Amino acid sequence: MRKFFVLISILFMTSAIAAEVNLRDYDEFDIPTGTHIPVISLQEFSTAYMEEGDEVYFKTTSDIYLYNKNVIPEGTKLSGYIDKKNEPIKGTNAAMRVFVNKMYLPDGYVVPIKSFIYTANNNIIGGELTEPAKYIKVPHYQRWVMFRAYSVNRYAPGAERRMGEHVTVSSGANLIIVLTEPIHMTHTVIN
Repeated sequence: MRKFFVLISILFMTSAIAAEVNLRDYDEFDIPTGTHIPVISLQEFSTAYMEEGDEVYFKTTSDIYLYNKNVIPEGTKLSGYIDKKNEPIKGTNAAMRVFVNKMYLPDGYVVPIKSFIYTANNNIIGGELTEPAKYIKVPHYQRWVMFRAYSVNRYAPGAERRMGEHVTVSSGANLIIVLTEPIHMTHTVIN
């Protein structure tokens, strides 16, 4: 009988402790694909010294609201890794793509996500063409005066390009993460 009372009292105490956790509704919802999340980089990362699979970390810079709820609070940490890396070559700068796969809510709850750092170049950071290695003179005929063509020499880019350079994202850089799949949320926290 004594064991029964001890068990009942433990159940009441755990229910009282569980009641203290201030959780917002347990309504499940989805944050849709294509949602943009503004973040800053918590570390510098570069194609010069990082390899594919190296982890990178970010932090949200503003609250994300959905359905009149703060679903991603400011200061939420995100982590990811370098998914693809291309070394610089003659004519093209280095490039990398960063895949973000975890979101750490301020209360410690971890949410798996699928997203990339957004760029206009198909989510690839870098990869631009380099400057021409040399320019060549090309005559441009401007106008005819008294049966004679006057020309001006202008410089046009040659066929050869310079060697590419490594791309670096500095610590504290403002970036945007775009979701490639919806996030199924079952947990949000009241501040």
